[in-house]
Amino acid sequence: MVLQGIGLVLTAVLTGTVSVVLAVLALRWWDRGPGRGHRRLPQGLETSLRPTVMLFRDGRLVDATPPARALLDRLSAAEGDWTRLLQWIGPRFPDAIEALDRLDRLGRFESLGGTGSGSAALRLAVDQIEPGLLRVSITDPQAEYAGIVVDSMSQQAMEEELDLLRRSLDQTPMLVWRQDGEERVTWANAAYLRKAEAVAAEPIGWPLPRLLESPRPVPGAGTKTRRAALSHNGAVSWYDCHSHQVGDHTMMFALPADAAVRAERSLREFVQTLTKTFADLPIGLAIFDRQRHLQLFNPALIDLTNLPTGFLTARPTLFDLLDKLRELRMVPEPKDFRSWRQQMSNLESAAAVGHHVEEWSLPGGQTYRVTGRPHPDGAVAFLFEDITSEMSLTRKFRGEMALGHSILDNMGEAVVVFAPGGQVALTNQVYRDLWQTVPGSLGAALACWQAHAETGPGLQALAARLADTEGGQRGSGLIAGPQGRLLGWTVTRLPAGRQMVRFTLPDPLTLPDTAHQPALTGATG
Repeated sequence: MVLQGIGLVLTAVLTGTVSVVLAVLALRWWDRGPGRGHRRLPQGLETSLRPTVMLFRDGRLVDATPPARALLDRLSAAEGDWTRLLQWIGPRFPDAIEALDRLDRLGRFESLGGTGSGSAALRLAVDQIEPGLLRVSITDPQAEYAGIVVDSMSQQAMEEELDLLRRSLDQTPMLVWRQDGEERVTWANAAYLRKAEAVAAEPIGWPLPRLLESPRPVPGAGTKTRRAALSHNGAVSWYDCHSHQVGDHTMMFALPADAAVRAERSLREFVQTLTKTFADLPIGLAIFDRQRHLQLFNPALIDLTNLPTGFLTARPTLFDLLDKLRELRMVPEPKDFRSWRQQMSNLESAAAVGHHVEEWSLPGGQTYRVTGRPHPDGAVAFLFEDITSEMSLTRKFRGEMALGHSILDNMGEAVVVFAPGGQVALTNQVYRDLWQTVPGSLGAALACWQAHAETGPGLQALAARLADTEGGQRGSGLIAGPQGRLLGWTVTRLPAGRQMVRFTLPDPLTLPDTAHQPALTGATG
């Protein structure tokens, strides 16, 4: 019995050992079987290695792997999955569109992508399984059997974007570089390298030289900006430098600012020239912004209005300035305050919309001309000009003119003056009473004379003498005027080509004997 028990134990042990050996052999055979050369990957990793395969029947998507569906979902919303796929294939596989039209004859088509670089170069394979049924496969030939878990679509997109960014930074005219915590240049774009090579006296090495004293960014304050200069061979180049903190490094951007510096310098010089010009003007100038605050004034404004300098430098409003002028009695004396405010409001509104001029007769006897002009962006400028002397001269001139007219009107002769073009420049009251009209031109005057006087050699001689602008300085004669009265006429040349004609009633005692001297009715020199 003991021997029989021992035999049963040995049989069980032997059977277990054989089972284990057979299980190990079976696992080895399973791993070496067809398609099982690699170990099975975890579920998430296995999903990332799925190929990009799509099945189309007559241009309609029948089936697709998850990467293929993700690709189609990222494409533009065109009509139909086949159209969307062709829009993606076209720029990446230049010869694919033409080959797809010949797929019925070829049966299979393969193409290597032309837009990727490195391991992101893609391969397109299209197989016609049966008429109308196509299988489209997109794979990475370099990573297909290398066991590398990479999404070729994403890698290609990243490399394309990286290439675009590199080209953009190398072609930009601004200087771009990166500095570490010790302000050493750790990266720079092509424009920075070209500028560094041009400035350096010898070949540059690594680390690159720092060209500009750029601003140091303040943590949490965002981008900081300052203007920096770069001198080379006596020429100075200006840049607007922007710095931005990225981790332990600082990104620097330097934009060329030479044009801005020149414009600012020209503006400063122009403002200085205007300031000097305004300072020498005898006309008071006050410029108000769109909120009607005083922005600019010149010394003449203080001299003309007696406004305190401190008051003007405090940038008062237009109405505050006008109220101050009213207190100083430097505005026309108003009847009441309401009418004064309305008058000033009208002045401001008229100056804001167009050229407006007023004359202020001040209580002190002075006369100011106030001119309002609109300026860009809603501003308005006022000019204060003392025209007291001008008004006095004008009044004096008008008085002298009135005196001259009064003297002419009280003369015993009828006087008319013709301008060089034949226009009537002047007539007196005796002339207007004699001929009962005020002619507008020489032709109208001749017509009036012919209508009211008898035609004869005297009238013809008068017309001939007026027409002869190159004749003598003086001519005279006799005509039979209105109501048969005998009139003596005299033509006198005046400066600037003017001619004066005088008609007089001759003294009967001095009249010649026309019966014996008929030529006296003509002209005499």
